[in-house]
Amino acid sequence: MSASTYETAYAAWQRDPEGYWAEAAGRIDWDRAPERIFDPASGPYGRWFPDARLNTCHNAVDRHVAAGRGAQPAIIWDSPMTGRVETITYAALQARVAKLAGALRARGVAAGDRVVIYMPMVPEAAIAMLACARLGAVHSVVFGGFAAAELAARIADARPKVILAASCGLEPGRVVAYKPLLDAAIALSPHKPDAVLVLQREQAVASLAAGRDEDWLEAEAAAAPADCVSVAATDPLYILYTSGTTGKPKGVVRDNGGHAVALRNSMAMLYGVGPGDVMFTASDVGWVVGHSYIVYAPLLTGATTVLFEGKPVGTPDAGTFWRVCAQHGVNVMFTAPTAIRAIKRDDPEGRLLARYDLSKLEALFLAGERCDPPTAEWAHGLLRKPVIDHWWQTETGWPISGNFRGLGLFPARFGNGGKASPGYEVAALDEAGQVQPRGESGTLAIRLPMPPGCLPTLWQADDRFRESYTTTFPGWYNTSDAGVVDAEGYISVMSRTDDIINVAGHRLSTGAIEEVLASHADVAECAVIGIKDSLKGQVPLGLVVLKSGVTKAEDAVCRDLVALVRDRIGPVAAFKDAKVVPRLPKTRSGKILRATLRKIADGEDYVVPPTIDDPSILGEMEGRLQGMAR
Repeated sequence: MSASTYETAYAAWQRDPEGYWAEAAGRIDWDRAPERIFDPASGPYGRWFPDARLNTCHNAVDRHVAAGRGAQPAIIWDSPMTGRVETITYAALQARVAKLAGALRARGVAAGDRVVIYMPMVPEAAIAMLACARLGAVHSVVFGGFAAAELAARIADARPKVILAASCGLEPGRVVAYKPLLDAAIALSPHKPDAVLVLQREQAVASLAAGRDEDWLEAEAAAAPADCVSVAATDPLYILYTSGTTGKPKGVVRDNGGHAVALRNSMAMLYGVGPGDVMFTASDVGWVVGHSYIVYAPLLTGATTVLFEGKPVGTPDAGTFWRVCAQHGVNVMFTAPTAIRAIKRDDPEGRLLARYDLSKLEALFLAGERCDPPTAEWAHGLLRKPVIDHWWQTETGWPISGNFRGLGLFPARFGNGGKASPGYEVAALDEAGQVQPRGESGTLAIRLPMPPGCLPTLWQADDRFRESYTTTFPGWYNTSDAGVVDAEGYISVMSRTDDIINVAGHRLSTGAIEEVLASHADVAECAVIGIKDSLKGQVPLGLVVLKSGVTKAEDAVCRDLVALVRDRIGPVAAFKDAKVVPRLPKTRSGKILRATLRKIADGEDYVVPPTIDDPSILGEMEGRLQGMAR
């Protein structure tokens, strides 16, 4: 296929958006097929498939069994944390999901009720999501191990009838007991669930509160199987909370119909994954990537999904992802750039990768934060497969931009997120909301209406949705990402808009400086933050982690970095400070906490982000960054 296939598909969507999505809807089983594709008068910007009815669990599980493919693997659970690998066929998945749905039904859960899921990366996490979908209940997955106060805030907002949880999660070298955190969260929340089902793991068996808590597997075994419940396409499938600027988490809503249509469409179009293919998404069900591309999209497609309980390094080494790909015949892999950087840091020559037969692996997809070109080039050089950086958000649920295996790949440009997916019109806007000329930077925005699969609103907060996303630029969804759309339509996402720094009146992207630092042969990963400067307003500070085995003096590396930025960006960047650090603070999904680093460097008070992977690192950073602001 040639690149013109993408152009043809995008033009077809532009010419007839409703016709495009009506055709995509034909790949989903409906209880009542949509006759009206879009209603612009509903919700903050309109609703998709307003007259249709379906069940997401039927589309993800039952229809594949009915089609005679029940013996095909649906989920492969690979857990280096426990040394176990288990395969669950579609037929076995259907049986377990129906039984758990029956257990929830027996405890009063019906269509529209909420269920909070607080789980590690075990098969029951996906089974729980699907069981809720089977009943038309609304699930809200909270990342396993989240602090009690953060979990309590989500329980208070969602008001779940039942909570599904595990007794513990596993991290390298430690067991994280979930049940005490859950007990504390329920005590803090003004809303109390009617029941809590606990999956007991042998690494830490939890005590159960009489009258409220029950053993999950016993409840599931005793239940009568439940059938799929038909729901409106516009009914919510799930709530996924993101951090809000006010301190109150924002509940991103995903509806049933648009979600199923968009995810099924994306699998063939973007990822090139079809029925029977194997997809390995190395993320967590607590994040949107896990919702979309560990659980729902592969199963809606009839593919096999790998559910991985481990880390990119340390379980046991930097070759674990490649071992998973080889062992399970993975066709497409999807992970975060930070995972590849960690692998590159520990195995820069790719010696561990060379041990494995990756002949079935067809492409590596990266998302979650912008991938610096050196990391993408490193992965491409070793894999000799397409390495595709693509851009999307919790709110959109599926990629805004990328490169399209199902439409014929166009030439890759490392460092950008590809071209807009059919369904999205993306532009860079200036502060007045005017579309910038191609090649000029601005705030990236999506012309309304958003396509199917994107959030129709926030949970019980239409006004907050408008305030957060559509008020700044009327007629547009504000992504709060800064970047450029070039003359050929390639989209470069450089930073969050609050990561633009103002140096003596010059607006500079921290992402552009990071790209230069990451190109240095000794740098494994980096972050650039703007710190206060009495003369220039802000100046950039580079924090770099060196690759394993680097023997060059740190001062010499820092001098190299300053010279590199001066050479490639120029004196206008006023880049004079780089510091070597042993590690960078990150969220559990691998995003570097730049805003927190900036506050530490500026001597401001900060709150420990609830999503942080290791809070102890912030103390280390205080010691290294103290007094940097001038």
